[in-house]
Amino acid sequence: MSRLFLACLVAACAAIALLAPACAEPQFPPGLRIGLEPPGNLKPSIRFSGFEDADRKVAVTILDLPAAAYSELERTATATPQAGNAQIKREDFSFHGGNGLLFTGRARVNGVTLHKWILLATSAADKDLTTMINIEVPESALSIYSDAVVREALASVTFRPAPIDEQLGLLPFKLGEPAGFRVIKVFPDGVLLTEGPGDDLSQQPYVIVSVGRGAPEQPDDRPRFARDLLSSAPLRAFAVQSADAMRIGGAPGFEIRARAEGAKGEPVMVAQWLRFSGSNYLRIVGIGPKDNWDALFTRFRAVRDGIEIR
Repeated sequence: MSRLFLACLVAACAAIALLAPACAEPQFPPGLRIGLEPPGNLKPSIRFSGFEDADRKVAVTILDLPAAAYSELERTATATPQAGNAQIKREDFSFHGGNGLLFTGRARVNGVTLHKWILLATSAADKDLTTMINIEVPESALSIYSDAVVREALASVTFRPAPIDEQLGLLPFKLGEPAGFRVIKVFPDGVLLTEGPGDDLSQQPYVIVSVGRGAPEQPDDRPRFARDLLSSAPLRAFAVQSADAMRIGGAPGFEIRARAEGAKGEPVMVAQWLRFSGSNYLRIVGIGPKDNWDALFTRFRAVRDGIEIR
């Protein structure tokens, strides 16, 4: 009898283990450092950074921002509510990754009542990270995405190191040849590379690769456009040494080489290449000290020539 009881007990425990839900894990939208455990039928969105339940019109928008954005976002969130908003409340809110501010309220948009939760927080581990998470739930979906459910999801918010490979995969171009440089920052429209032990760009060479729109389609207008772009670089005392039209990657392009001064007055050399495609352009800027410029220029050009447009 004891053996039969023991066998039944083991079988029951095994069945419970199979039926019990697995521990929920935070999900991270591609490229973001912020994730959470999405409730209900929320899935990663293909329209914006975050999650959505398309059938129920529920949206969770996640912004991955620098730490300096926190103060401005807090001022905006605590400003006088706009027309259509009601019952705006502010409270301190603890979550998995630390503490933040939670704003809750309702808004009437196109005849639909939306319940809103906005979490504003910084990461304790990453001092250069602010997040704003905005959740909107229509009245019709409140039975599934209740205040308690949303708060539980926000309490699961967590942070991870920047997923560089994911972020690079989201860019409209591919870096085929880093030429010995390493990626230190990926932006929505570009990437910053450098070499050396730290990230102090005044002490080491760096490359910025980005894409943009609004380029002139007429060749005669491109030299001035290229000079205007170069003047927006975080340098001063530019002295252009050469400016020439050329083919880059089989497309029309323009090169400028110049001398300049860095943020601390250090002398640097600059090379900027623009590769045009209609009103779109690819921009590569290489900046480094004068002492070993010839070797750096060759490497900058290797980065340029290894870029593939997706």
